[in-house]
Formats: sequence, C-alpha cells, structure tokens
Amino acid sequence: MSANTPGHSRRGLKKTHKATIAGVAALGAAALTLSLVPGNGSTETEPQALSTGTQKVAWSYDANSTQAKALAAGLNEQQTALGLKAQQEARAKANLAAQAKAAAEAKAAKAKAVSQAKAAAKAKAAAKAKAQAAAKKRAAEKAAANRSVTRTPVFANNLDGWIREALFIMDKHDIPGSYAGIHRNIMRESSGNPRAINNWDINAINGIPSKGLLQVIQPTFERYHVKGTKFDLYDPVANIVAACNYAADRYGSMDNVNSAY
Repeated sequence: MSANTPGHSRRGLKKTHKATIAGVAALGAAALTLSLVPGNGSTETEPQALSTGTQKVAWSYDANSTQAKALAAGLNEQQTALGLKAQQEARAKANLAAQAKAAAEAKAAKAKAVSQAKAAAKAKAAAKAKAQAAAKKRAAEKAAANRSVTRTPVFANNLDGWIREALFIMDKHDIPGSYAGIHRNIMRESSGNPRAINNWDINAINGIPSKGLLQVIQPTFERYHVKGTKFDLYDPVANIVAACNYAADRYGSMDNVNSAY
C-alpha cells in the first residue's frame, strides 16, 4: 500500500515515521485489519469484497499508539545501528589507510637507508683503494731510491777512486776498458796529475794542448764527452771516461793503447 492510499492523511505523519515506507505500509496494513473487525464483538468475520471503483477502504494512523511507537523505536534503533556501523567502517578504512601510509613511509625510509649505506660503503672502498695506491706508490719510490743509493757507491777522491768511478760510468754506457789498462796509460801520460798539461807538442803549437790524466785535447773531449760526467776537461772522471770512449772508437779499448794516441 502506498502513502497516497485514499483516506490516509499525509499531514498526520511525523518525520521519524517517514524513514521507511516498508514500516508505514506494515502499520497501515495492521490498521486496515483492525477496521475490518465487526463491531458486535464476534471473533469471526466474513470475507468482504473490496471495490476498486466507488468503494474505499478507510484506515487510520495514530502516532501515539503502541504500535506506532514501537515502529518508531525500531526505526530509530536501526538508524542508530546503521550510523554506528558506518562510523566503524569509516574508522577501519582510515586505520587501513594510515597503516598503508606508515608501511609505505617505512619502506621508503628503509630503501633510503640502504642506498645511503651503499653509497657510504662505495665511498669508503674508493678512499681505501686510493690510500692503498698512494702507499704502494710511496713504497715503490722508496724502493727505487734505496736501489739508487745501493747502485751508486761512494768513490774516494784519489786516483784509485777516479778510475773506479770512471769504470762504473763506462759500464752503463758499454764503453770497454779495464782498471789495469786505464791506470797504465794514466801513469804514462800524466803520472796521475789531473792538472797536467802539455805545452810543447804539436797540439800545443796548434793552440789545443793536451790536458788531464789521459792528456785529451779539447775538441776530442767535446766530441767524446759522456753524459752524466762534468763538462770539464780537467775533471779526472770526465777526462778518463771521454778518453776511454775515444780509445774504444779508434783502437777498440784503452787496453789496446800502449803509447801516445
């Protein structure tokens, strides 16, 4: 039965009674049943035909009746229950959203921490590798310096030391000669005097006197000078090395020289 059933007054309904059409329909059905009961107190009723044309079934709605109040209370209880359920669902949804957000933030923080840890480990490894490379380079330089010191002995500043130092240099430049051959020629040419000079032979007459331990003229010294020795004709080591270089070129070795050369 709809709310527009003839004989029903819409002005008599309160707002709380309009909450559900099903409840109102049920209450109307109950009122209709009561109105069809005979007035003589009989408990039996005869079926009566309802006309859809000119006859109208009258029913009434009493908001103060026990049935109406019970219906209103039931509706209110249903609305309250629905409201509480909606609130609970909203809170549950909000809690799930908060948990999801917290999980996402925790995951992002963990990923950031892992990334930072990897970057720090990489930087530490690079610094360690750099330090190791620097230490290795220093060790190599130190070893090279030690080898250099070991390979460069200290020679005495006398004839013996000059010959030995000259031989040390000659060995590096593959210039042949022996201690005995050099010493023999020095004693013949200058008697071991590094400042000796010949002012009477043809070279002296030509203005280029022989000088030094092995009596070398300046043009010959300049041509056969060996790098690493002093560029000084009177320097004993430079004089010996240049003379031996010249003798090797002309005679094969200073050992093959036994007279003026």
